[in-house]
Amino acid sequence: MTRRLFSAAPGAVIGVTMLLLALAPHVSAAENAPTAPGDHEEMLQFGGMARSFIVHVPSGFDPHRKTPVVIMLHGRGGSGARVENQTGWDALADRENFLAVFPDATPQSPDQPPNFRTNPRQWNWSSGNGGGAGKQVDDVGFIAALIDLLESSYGADPARVYVTGFSNGGSISWVLGAELTSRIAAIAPVSGELWSKPLKLTGAMPTLFIIGTADPLNPLAGGSATSPWGNAQNHAPVEDTLSGWRDALGCTGEPRTVRDSGGLHDVLWNKCAHGEFEYVTVEGQGHVWPGAQVALPHIFGNSTNLLDATSTIWTFFKAHPKHE
Repeated sequence: MTRRLFSAAPGAVIGVTMLLLALAPHVSAAENAPTAPGDHEEMLQFGGMARSFIVHVPSGFDPHRKTPVVIMLHGRGGSGARVENQTGWDALADRENFLAVFPDATPQSPDQPPNFRTNPRQWNWSSGNGGGAGKQVDDVGFIAALIDLLESSYGADPARVYVTGFSNGGSISWVLGAELTSRIAAIAPVSGELWSKPLKLTGAMPTLFIIGTADPLNPLAGGSATSPWGNAQNHAPVEDTLSGWRDALGCTGEPRTVRDSGGLHDVLWNKCAHGEFEYVTVEGQGHVWPGAQVALPHIFGNSTNLLDATSTIWTFFKAHPKHE
C-alpha cells in the first residue's frame, strides 16, 4: 500500500512515497506502484488542507490505456472508506475494469478529528458558501483538482469521468454536474436533493436520480425531517428537485415509463437539450443506499433488496461517455 501527498498542480507529488512496512513488510516497491491493483490511500493538498481519498485500481488495470473512473461521494458523517465497504463499487470496478474513487469530505470543524455525531464530515455544495463544513471549503474546486490528478497520475479517461453520491454526497453531485460540465460525463445522485437552484448547464449532463419512497430524511412530499444530529430541517418536495434539474437540462414533454413493477418506478425524460434524465423510486426504501446491506439506526428507515444501485448506476454510466 502507498500513501502519497500531491499538490493541486496536476501530477505533482510534494511528499515522498511511504511504504507502510509495519503493515506489510513483505511488499516490494514494484508492488507499491500507484497502478498496482487494490486500494491506494492518497492525499491532495488543496485549499490549505490535505484532502484524503482512496483510489481503487481494478485487477485488470492497464496503465497504457485510458480507464473510466467513478467518483463516489459519501453522505454526511460518512467517509470514503466506509462508503466503499457499503456500496460494493470496488468489487464492481474489478469486474468491469474502471477506477473507483472515494474522497473524504471535511469535518464541520476541520481542525478536530471527524466524528459521526459530534464532528461529521460533510460536503459543501456551494463552492465555499454555506451548506457544508463550518470552515468555508471549496469542494467543487477540490473535485476538479482530484479529476486533474486522476487523469495525470492514474490514466483516467477524460471522456469517462462519472460522479455519484449519497445523501449529502448526492446533493453536491447536482452542483458538480452543473459547475464541472466540461469535466464530468454523467452524474447519479442518490437520496440527495437539489438545494442549489437555479443551476445552468453549458453542455450535456445525462443524469440518473434514485430515491426511496419511504426516505424519512428526504421525504418525497417534502416537509420537516429530523436528522441523526437532532436538528429539524424543512425539505421541499422531491418534485422541486426534478423540476429544477429538468429546467437545467432543458427537458420538454412528459416522461416515458421505463419500468413500473417489482417495487421500482422508473421514468425517463429524453427530450432534453443537455442529456436525458432518468428518475427511479424504490418502494419502501429508506435513507439507505439501495442494495447495501448495512445496519443503521431506525431514523434512516428500511433497506430493501429491490434494486442494486451500484450496478444500475454503472450500466447508466457506461451508456453515457462524453462526446466532444
